[in-house]
Amino acid sequence: MGNVVVVGSQWGDEGKGKIVDWLSERADVVVRFQGGHNAGHTLVIDGNVYKLSLLPSGIVRGGKTSVIGNGVVVDPWALLKEMETLRGQGVDINPQSLQIAANATLIMPYHRELDAIREDATKGVKIGTTRRGIGPAYEDKVGRRAIRVCDLQSREMVEARLEVALTHHNAVRRGLGHDEIDGKAIADELMEMAEQILPYVTNVWRTLDDASKTGKKVLFEGAQGTLLDVDHGTYPFVTSSNTIAGQAAGGSGMGPSSLGYVLGITKAYTTRVGSGPFPTEQENEVGQYLGEKGHEFGTVTGRSRRCGWFDAVLVRQSLTIGGVTGIALTKLDVLDGLDELKVCVGYKHKGEVIDYLPYGMEDQAEVEPVYETLEGWQDSTFGARSWADLPATAVKYIRRIEELIGVPVALLSTSPERDDTILVRDPFQD
Repeated sequence: MGNVVVVGSQWGDEGKGKIVDWLSERADVVVRFQGGHNAGHTLVIDGNVYKLSLLPSGIVRGGKTSVIGNGVVVDPWALLKEMETLRGQGVDINPQSLQIAANATLIMPYHRELDAIREDATKGVKIGTTRRGIGPAYEDKVGRRAIRVCDLQSREMVEARLEVALTHHNAVRRGLGHDEIDGKAIADELMEMAEQILPYVTNVWRTLDDASKTGKKVLFEGAQGTLLDVDHGTYPFVTSSNTIAGQAAGGSGMGPSSLGYVLGITKAYTTRVGSGPFPTEQENEVGQYLGEKGHEFGTVTGRSRRCGWFDAVLVRQSLTIGGVTGIALTKLDVLDGLDELKVCVGYKHKGEVIDYLPYGMEDQAEVEPVYETLEGWQDSTFGARSWADLPATAVKYIRRIEELIGVPVALLSTSPERDDTILVRDPFQD
């Protein structure tokens, strides 16, 4: 079919940026279909480092159409700042290279403030929000009080939608002991930015339909990971959108029959940021080793990531829910030098061994990992570009993972450099 959906199969931070960039060179259209500017990609192209949070990865490559779909929540202030930064790095951004869905929801300053207010007011365990207003913006979307990109065409519409939104938000702010918001200043700022944003706004479903009919290759770029999905993740320690592959259809306006190959980006060990269950977490020298060698710090937040062994139970569950065709296994080189490796193959729970993660918070907190121990390797896998370059024990580790998760490896990444990739199956040709 020629279309590929890329999703994370763990808690995000699986190395999607490099893989999406590698694939975007082969694509004609690159689409963001959910999330906001709370997840970052770092791309290294010809020695230049680009940090993207909202714009699709295809934007840094000429001759591509990058699309921000209706499933994305768009902070117009962050959008224009990111565009300015990339232009300063020599990236040409124009209405042919970037399109924004007219029906995408906008993130407002009061969303960002509410994110921080509620997180600070929460007692006990916190969700770990990035405080960028993502969750409150999705709440307004579902509550039918959101301001959308298309509303920027009219000040009257912006003011009318602000009145609806602030009726709710000012009541919440009063209840939490904060001053109310005057919408006029926000309306003024929005109308100033509207002139810079509206040239990029269109019905992107038509763009994608035309691309499909003319045989163009479309790459759907997901943010976060399946285990952060608002329905299927470790709720409530999740993001505020659906992160699974099925959202590529709803979040872009392209029918599900056109999605094609689903590629699950999968780290060779496990990490997560913030609070929430993590059965295979290693709060010891192993976790420290993985964190230091893997440079496990968030692109957007700079927060250090919790690290642990590969959890085949969770990955298999994610791949099944997401309908994943094949995986891209990343950061294998971080495991170089370890004498032995452990892989979680089940959980002990209430006296029995189970092969899934329960949805209840108490049940999730009670599971204990059942490990299988595999031989490690001392030779380097860093920069390997063929199976022949890999130690035999590393190949055994990969093959065992494939058996446990029930999905084959399509791509293998052995360093942050885009060319250090072993291609097993080309998702665009499968």
